[in-house]
Amino acid sequence: MKIALLGYGKMGQVIERIALERGHEIVLKKDENNTFEGLSIADVAIDFSVPMAAVENISSCFNANVPVVSGTTGWLEHYDEMAQLCMAKNGGFISSSNFSLGVNIFFEINEYLAKIMSKFNSYSVQMEEIHHTQKLDAPSGTAISLAKGVIENSAYKEWTLDNASAEQIHIETKRIGTVPGTHTVTYNSAVDAIEIKHTAHNREGFALGAVIAAEWIVGKQGIFTMKDVLEF
Repeated sequence: MKIALLGYGKMGQVIERIALERGHEIVLKKDENNTFEGLSIADVAIDFSVPMAAVENISSCFNANVPVVSGTTGWLEHYDEMAQLCMAKNGGFISSSNFSLGVNIFFEINEYLAKIMSKFNSYSVQMEEIHHTQKLDAPSGTAISLAKGVIENSAYKEWTLDNASAEQIHIETKRIGTVPGTHTVTYNSAVDAIEIKHTAHNREGFALGAVIAAEWIVGKQGIFTMKDVLEF
């Protein structure tokens, strides 16, 4: 298939390599200095740009009748607007905080554990995310997704970066070196702790998952998640 890459930073370059290895063609490599020339012939677009470019990138795809796989985070205040445009244009859209197959398995484990732990008031939950120093948003989209997974399956109401109340999940964010992404969810009590953790060793997992999602969405209309792609 023909792929438009919207965002050609480190992630975009890894996606390009994996896509080529899987027999696909790159028809557009766009960064902030490029135009959208080539988008009209693409079968699908993969957006790993920056928050301030995401809305323009995604809307341009829908207007060109090109389905979008977006892994950009930090722009989700405009998500409903993009979802409405997708439906109006009969487009295809997958937006995920993390396309890694391992992370999406981790999401499922997190939700299942939250359901179990909701019965035990002696435990409180905290989260930690660690990323490289060039990551622009904090907390990470993945950490927010993990927090939402707990909130939807427990009595917790919201997440916070500050000191947490009994109804809040504290997320600690760290920016260290070139760390591609580490996420930890911990349930603490006076007598013990239960911890689940996902550690990314490199960007390969994120890129592979994005390409798999792009392969899946071609020819489909609607708004989907990685649960649809992976048939969870």
